[in-house]
Amino acid sequence: MKCFSIDLDGTLLNSEHDISEASLQTMNELLEEGHSVILNTGRAYGDVIKIKALENLQIPIFCVNGSVLFSEARELLYEATIPHEMYKEIFSILKGLGVGILVYTNYGGFPSTLPPLHKKSKEELNVLFEEFNYDEILEKDQLKIYKLIALTHHDELEKVEEVKKALEGKFEISMASSFPNNVEITSNEAHKGKALLRYQKMMNLDFEEIYAFGDGGNDLAMFEVATTSVAMANAPLHVQQKADIVTKSNDEDGFAHAVRHLLNLHTEILVK
Repeated sequence: MKCFSIDLDGTLLNSEHDISEASLQTMNELLEEGHSVILNTGRAYGDVIKIKALENLQIPIFCVNGSVLFSEARELLYEATIPHEMYKEIFSILKGLGVGILVYTNYGGFPSTLPPLHKKSKEELNVLFEEFNYDEILEKDQLKIYKLIALTHHDELEKVEEVKKALEGKFEISMASSFPNNVEITSNEAHKGKALLRYQKMMNLDFEEIYAFGDGGNDLAMFEVATTSVAMANAPLHVQQKADIVTKSNDEDGFAHAVRHLLNLHTEILVK
């Protein structure tokens, strides 16, 4: 059995945040051939199942950078959380750095998850983060914190490195960037690559090969455990350089293109 681990934003999803017919057909063909197809995303579960094309597709979904694993039947298999005391310390540091903060929990994302924010203006984002009462989060019963995202404006990208430096070595966490203007902070047990190995062990599966498809910094964790890593043409250069193969962009059915030629061993058609 081969495993195909696929990121969503910038990889399987095109610029309109849709899955093309070609990509959907490719996924169905892989399933029909008995392969394992897994969505491995930084998105929260609620933002994944909203995607209409996925409604009838029964495949495992790994959310929040490997923090939360769901089976193909949508059963919760695993959770990796950030302890509340650690969250408070990290939150305080991020607040002091003047970045926007998103908190992903078992109650959803506060004040939002990332996808709905992509089209908001700088002013709208500032109001959102300044007016939200973060104290209300910790008052929730049986609260589980999966991830924090430190979000900067595109004209303040230097803050991304400031966040990483401020947190590095101080906490048992994983840090990655799904976009150039953010830092995603999770438990050190939350990791797209670890999630694949964990699932394989939990389900008593033996993946003869793991193909990982991604476009962001948080996909490098998948690349680490993959037999073959595939970066999209729209990925930043440092992500492309870490991949074994570079395919077409997410707006050119890059996923379907790569699968078609990988399985037929026509790798000379790929970019790298």
